[in-house]
Amino acid sequence: MKNLLYIGNKLSQHGLNKTTVETLGESLKEEGYEVVSVSSKKNFFFRVFDMVFTLLRNSNRTDYVLIDTYSTKAFWYAWITSQLARILKLKYIPILHGGNLPNRLQRNPFLCRLLFENAWRNVAPSNYLKTIFEAKGFINTIHIPNTISIENYEFKKRNLFQPKLLWVRAFATIYNPVMAVEVLFELQKKYPNATLTMVGPDKDGSLQEVQQKANDLGVSVYFTGQLSKETWWQLASEHDIFINTTHFDNTPVSVLEAMALGLAIVSTNVGGLPFLLTDHENALLVNDSDVFAMCQAIENIVIHSDAACSRTNAGRKLVETMDWNRVKEQWNLILR
Repeated sequence: MKNLLYIGNKLSQHGLNKTTVETLGESLKEEGYEVVSVSSKKNFFFRVFDMVFTLLRNSNRTDYVLIDTYSTKAFWYAWITSQLARILKLKYIPILHGGNLPNRLQRNPFLCRLLFENAWRNVAPSNYLKTIFEAKGFINTIHIPNTISIENYEFKKRNLFQPKLLWVRAFATIYNPVMAVEVLFELQKKYPNATLTMVGPDKDGSLQEVQQKANDLGVSVYFTGQLSKETWWQLASEHDIFINTTHFDNTPVSVLEAMALGLAIVSTNVGGLPFLLTDHENALLVNDSDVFAMCQAIENIVIHSDAACSRTNAGRKLVETMDWNRVKEQWNLILR
């Protein structure tokens, strides 16, 4: 079996959500691959040094280097380690997570060409990014969806939907968490019993901004902080509607998980989300930052429960196609 070096942000021990380096990495280990993963250093520069050092130390026994690739600050560790892998003549595979990667392709075309053109494969978890990358000439891009182990998710069938809102994401500006509070404020004008629970760690100081917004608007929001997946799955059973307010995104795992659990989905239609979700088929989509449209979508779910129930069933069927047992063979094809 092949030896893999997986480079990404292993920061769950510091209170952040697990990223693909931890979830996909473990799944590949269970398939029999030898996987070394890095880095859990909290400081960005220490993390980059740790990644470079680990790559050098393991270069003689590594068959493939997997690199979680994002669009903002973390883009730079992907670029640095990919170019070192080139020098060491190692096959590397960027896994494209950044919903704002299309803008990165526009801003830094030369650096992106060095990174993506020389990759063994670029793996796009969404057809959105695959389409964008192929249009830029990166024909070495393939689509392998984000995965979940569907047997871990208990689907709750809801015949009636109340405005009990759940938001799950890191508190960061790009995910627009303030919008969730604004939605609650507007929704309570018609549905005073509407509630909002927000789950996730603070990533860039946005949590304090969101809490202040809730205070300013006079609405009560339940902030849970970071929760384990198992804990928020249980919490999901007490809610009916999952709202996704992001400005940029690719294929968020939290949305897949919410569909697997039977929550009705309302999301902004940005980035890869319209490629993942189909409006009025398995979710309701609204424009970026459109608070009133999101409120109308939530009211639609509450009033038209039969249609909402049909969409949640369709959502569950969709994520069943992304089960690890179905997707793993796509990874095996490019790693063997």
